[in-house]
Amino acid sequence: MLDQAISYAARAHAGQMRKDGTTPYIAHPMRVMTIICRTFGVDDETILAAAALHDVIEDTTKDYDSVAHHFGPDVAQLVSDMSKDGRLPQERREHEYHEQIRQASWKARLIKLADCLDNVGDALDERMCGRACKTADRALELVHPDDPPAVQKAAGILREKLKLIRSS
Repeated sequence: MLDQAISYAARAHAGQMRKDGTTPYIAHPMRVMTIICRTFGVDDETILAAAALHDVIEDTTKDYDSVAHHFGPDVAQLVSDMSKDGRLPQERREHEYHEQIRQASWKARLIKLADCLDNVGDALDERMCGRACKTADRALELVHPDDPPAVQKAAGILREKLKLIRSS
C-alpha cells in the first residue's frame, strides 16, 4: 500500500512546486512520511500512507472518495483530518482546522507534528520560519495528555527544534 500511496501522491502533486519555486512539492509529503518513520520511529503503514497523501485532498483535485477507493476508509479519514476546508474564510478555516485536528485520532496529530517539523526545517526566510513556528506552537497545543508515546515523542522533538531555532 505504501508504494502505491507514494505514486498516487506524486501523480496528484505533479507540476506543483514548494515556495522556493524549484523544489517539487512531492518532496514535502515524502519528508513528512520519512520523519514519522525515521525520526518518530513509527512504521504503521496506514499512518505512513496517510502522511504521503496528507495534502492531496487540500491541494489537488483528489477527494475523500478517491483516496478511500484506492487506500481504504482509515487512510482517507486521516487525509481528510489533515485537510482544511478551502471554502471557508481564512480565520474561520484555521480555527475549524485546529478543532478538527484536536478531535481527530492521535494518528492525525502525529502526522500534523511531522508536517510542522518539516515546514519549520524547510522555511526559506525569517518570515516563513516565524509563521511555521507559530503553526507548530498551535499544533503542540493540540496534543492530548493521553496521546500514545509516539505522539509525546514527536511533540518533544518538535519542541526541541523550536527551542533551537528561537535560541539562534
